[in-house]
Amino acid sequence: MVIGCCDARRSAHRPASPRSVIYLLPQSQSQRRTEVGVCCFPQCFFLFPVSDGLKMRPQYDGVVHCMKTIWKLEGIRGLYQGVTPNIWGAGASWGLYFLFYNAIKAYTREGRQTELSAGEHLVSAAEAGMLTLCLTNPVWVTKTRLVLQYNADPSRKHYKGMMDALVKIYRHEGIPGLYRGFVPGLVGTSHAALQFMTYEGLKRERNKYKNMPTESLLSPLEYITMAAISKIFAVAVTYPYQVVRARLQDQHNNYSGIVDVIRRTWSNEGIEGFYKGMVPNLVRVIPACCITFLVFENVSRLLLGEYH
Repeated sequence: MVIGCCDARRSAHRPASPRSVIYLLPQSQSQRRTEVGVCCFPQCFFLFPVSDGLKMRPQYDGVVHCMKTIWKLEGIRGLYQGVTPNIWGAGASWGLYFLFYNAIKAYTREGRQTELSAGEHLVSAAEAGMLTLCLTNPVWVTKTRLVLQYNADPSRKHYKGMMDALVKIYRHEGIPGLYRGFVPGLVGTSHAALQFMTYEGLKRERNKYKNMPTESLLSPLEYITMAAISKIFAVAVTYPYQVVRARLQDQHNNYSGIVDVIRRTWSNEGIEGFYKGMVPNLVRVIPACCITFLVFENVSRLLLGEYH
């Protein structure tokens, strides 16, 4: 997929493909300076799922071009647009998820000597995901709204920051506004469920291969490898829900619901529309996932006195 360039002079000389290039109407240089996007480095990847052809969208050739354009227009501040809810959301989500997941696993295993099956890991992870989403969905709505503000002029932005966005969304849209995309988010709990089921299965098989107890501590490289494999598998299977959820939370488009998003995406972009940005997304999430799982495994063992 190619995202069209924000420079009208360049795009005017490019071959047209309605499914792969997004166009901008001609505009003056001064207008371009105030309307080109404002995502931070991680959020350059986030713009791909919502690139549905609307003319007000930022237009980039790719991640590198996105970063260069934002740097020229807004400097370092523009590269970190939406980073606050991203930090809060990611930190709270992982912390709550591991808390719920391990609590549910412990409850399920209480009084048993046998290991949990793959299905039980799947159910435990899904339940943990649903509980986590109930608490963190407003943060992700806020992140989406902040990232998808396309004015480079800070004085013309509707949301000034995370708390301002939370207050304004609640004031104008109520609780439903803070929980936009919640239903596809629930569907998305299957992502984490598949990831944890795969991760736990890989750990079990690795320890079995090494003739070690199931919960034995593995090497950092082994944890990183298993985390990466499980993440790739989960993303490949469940990515379309992320596209649907992001578009529902986008303030620049008005969908009547999940069915409307799916219908319009399919009609306008075909099957490719449901996988927009998957590769850049993998590039972004795999390193974070590997680090998170590695730190969790080692810190939890250290706290339990099992670290050698």
